[in-house]
Amino acid sequence: MTTPRPAAEDIPKADDIDVDDADNEEAGEHSNDAAADKDSRASLQARFSALQKRRAQSQRANMQSLQETTQQTRQRVRDEARLARQRKIAEELRLKADASDPEDVERAKNWSYSIEENDEWEKKLQRKRRRADYEFNDDADASRRKYKKDLDLIKPDLTAYEEQKAQALAGGSSSSALVRREDGGEVIPTANEAHDALYRTANTLLYGDHKPSEEAIDRVVGKVNRDIEKKQKFHRKRINEEEGDITYINEQNRVFNKKISRYYDKYTAEIRASFERGTAL
Repeated sequence: MTTPRPAAEDIPKADDIDVDDADNEEAGEHSNDAAADKDSRASLQARFSALQKRRAQSQRANMQSLQETTQQTRQRVRDEARLARQRKIAEELRLKADASDPEDVERAKNWSYSIEENDEWEKKLQRKRRRADYEFNDDADASRRKYKKDLDLIKPDLTAYEEQKAQALAGGSSSSALVRREDGGEVIPTANEAHDALYRTANTLLYGDHKPSEEAIDRVVGKVNRDIEKKQKFHRKRINEEEGDITYINEQNRVFNKKISRYYDKYTAEIRASFERGTAL
C-alpha cells in the first residue's frame, strides 16, 4: 500500500519558517527590553526615593544640631553673666565682712581710685546732670550740644603728638632748603617746616597738608555710621502706624484687641466717640 504524497501547496516553505521564528524572537526581545526598562525605572525611582529620605534626614539632623549649638551658646553666655554677677556679689560680701563699719566698704572702694580719676568722674557726673536738665532752645544750641558729645568720644593721639613734637624740635634738617625722602618716597619735613606745622599762628601759610591715618579714617566712618543708624532708629516708622491710636502694649495684645474688635466694635464705637467728643453721660 503506498502512502499518498502531500500536495505541494501544503508543504511549508523554509522562508516562511525562518520569518515566523525571527518575528517570535524579535517580539521576545522587545518584551525582555520592556521588562528591563521597567525594572530599571523602578530601581531608579527607589534610589531617588532613598536619596530624598536621606536628604530630609540630613536636613533635620543639621537643623537639630544648629539649634543645639545656638542653645548651648546662649546658655554659655547666660552662665558667664551669672558667674560675673555672683563674683561681684561675693566680692562685695567679702568687703562687707572684712569691714567693721558699713562706711568702710565705700571707703575701701575709693582707695583704689586716684585723684585724677576721681576728678574726672566728678566732672563726668556734672556734665551728665547739666545735660539731663537741658531744654531745647534753638538749632544752634542743639548743634553745640551734639558737638560737645562728639568731643567726649575723641581720644587724643599722644604718641603721634610726641613724634611730631620731637620732629619739630630736633628732627629733619636745620635748613629749609633741603628736602629728604625715605625709601617709600615719603617727604621728611625740615625742622622749620615741622615747627611751623606744629605751632601754627595767624600768619602761617600752611593749609590742608594733614594726612590722617587709616585708623583715624575708620574711626570717622564708624562714628558717621553710628549716627546714621541712630537717626534711622529714632525716626523709624512704627508698625501699624496708619491704624490711628495705639491701643496695645505688644504684638500679642494687638492681635487680641483686633479679635475683640470684630465682635464688639459695633457696640463700643459710639461710646468711644462720645467720650472723645465729651458728650458722654
